[in-house]
Amino acid sequence: MKRVYNFSPGPSALPLPVLERAAAEMTDTNGTGQSVMEMSHRSKDFKPIIEKTGALLRELMGIPPNYQVLFLQGGASLQFSMIPLNLAAGENALTPGAPRKSVSYIETGIWAKKAAEEAAKYAAVSVRASSKDRAYTYIPQAPAPAPGDAYYHITLNNTIVGTKWAEIPDTGTVPLAADISSCILSEPLEVSKFGVLYAGAQKNLGPAGVTVVIIREDLIGHAPSWVPALLRYDIHAEEASMYNTPPCYGIYIIGLVLEWLRDLGGVAVMAQLNREKADLFYQYLEQSKLFRSPVEKPYRSLMNIPFVCTEADPVRRGDMETRFVKDAAAQGLMNLAGHRLVGGMRASIYNAMPIEGVKALIRFMEQFN
Repeated sequence: MKRVYNFSPGPSALPLPVLERAAAEMTDTNGTGQSVMEMSHRSKDFKPIIEKTGALLRELMGIPPNYQVLFLQGGASLQFSMIPLNLAAGENALTPGAPRKSVSYIETGIWAKKAAEEAAKYAAVSVRASSKDRAYTYIPQAPAPAPGDAYYHITLNNTIVGTKWAEIPDTGTVPLAADISSCILSEPLEVSKFGVLYAGAQKNLGPAGVTVVIIREDLIGHAPSWVPALLRYDIHAEEASMYNTPPCYGIYIIGLVLEWLRDLGGVAVMAQLNREKADLFYQYLEQSKLFRSPVEKPYRSLMNIPFVCTEADPVRRGDMETRFVKDAAAQGLMNLAGHRLVGGMRASIYNAMPIEGVKALIRFMEQFN
């Protein structure tokens, strides 16, 4: 069967060499005579796998030694709760009327909004800036943290609306927390500018089911006593991500993806490839009479590119976009529908998407009418 070009925003395409290697090792991984899915997570066979994966991530991202790398579950959405629970919640945070620590959020899309809403259950959330006024098509100016903030939160790349932060805000001594689910390893990132980074694996790292958390060690160990063990960073750090059974197979696949990326030349090389893919597609949209990008130019994502038909009549436009997605799928260009909350189309061109896929999509768009 011929492989399709998968433009899904997540779970997304994985590098073909990774899939082929995983298939070859399915029943016998590293000469153990068993699949990773059959290994005890505390066995001598699995320990080298999780340790190698963590070491490779440190190498590729340049993670300083005073940061912990955790492999957790629950997706990025669980981090919407874990971050305030561990960095901002006090012993009386759930008592009605009790004072709460302040935290700052910048609202740049639906996931950023959800993160702020979850944090508000445990801390005094201040939404310091928002781009909702223009349908999240830009990144607003980031104000300084409020005095006494426990942390400051941003969503570095907004998967649904296709925006990214061009510059990391300077939050001074206030720890900066960032959701990097849809941009991790897509271009270099200075980890030391952040207190906490987190990412669901299912876009640029591996299969769904693993969440990577990179956290500065001085931010660990501050959760109040009432926080459940599985939601405490200190518990997971002390147990090297194995307080309970971790998503072993997903961690193994992440390790293979990281090896693939390392052998390709690392994050700097990948950033060049990603810029080439994105520039090619944005340049096509700029000259197209039938399609356009709704995102303001300075804030356009490298990873997620929404686009819409230029037809003025909303009914006809909706019909055209529905037909576009259907016809594209028939040509092996899959998962191009925009998010259900915004409509239109969206091409997610993560690390595993070859430039040939972008060129094939452009050829199809040139012929569509």
